[in-house]
Amino acid sequence: MTMPDRRILAFDDEFAAQARADEAARLRMTIPGIGPLNATALAAAVGRAETFGRGRDLAAWLRLVPKQATTGGKPKLLGISKRGNGYLRKMLVHGARAALRMMSKTDTALGQWLRGLLQRAHKNTVVVALAAKLARVACAVLRSGRGFEVGAAVAP
Repeated sequence: MTMPDRRILAFDDEFAAQARADEAARLRMTIPGIGPLNATALAAAVGRAETFGRGRDLAAWLRLVPKQATTGGKPKLLGISKRGNGYLRKMLVHGARAALRMMSKTDTALGQWLRGLLQRAHKNTVVVALAAKLARVACAVLRSGRGFEVGAAVAP
């Protein structure tokens, strides 16, 4: 094994140990798609998420929800902005991409929501929507102080 590979493994072990030592990070790691890297990145960026009134505010701060333009009383959804914390957004999107296959096969409300969304929208759109939902779930998990349970998840 080369020197850079050993250093990367050492950093991965350090992140995992730090995530295991932090209660908030342990709670976040119960969410599918959120591992030690995502949990520690969320902990560094938002802490216990007390500054956000609700989960959607966290997802909007991460720019995981589309911008809205309203004209004539009809809202029009625009694209996802590239502003905000790009690293954290990228990590959540990759985590959602990894969790999508497993979560869409479950017989839960979240799995049904994902299957329906996959039929209507492009897979990349579904991945970003799942990343936004995972951000909302992370905020809810921190507020409740309990780990994530797949069967208890409620879709939209």
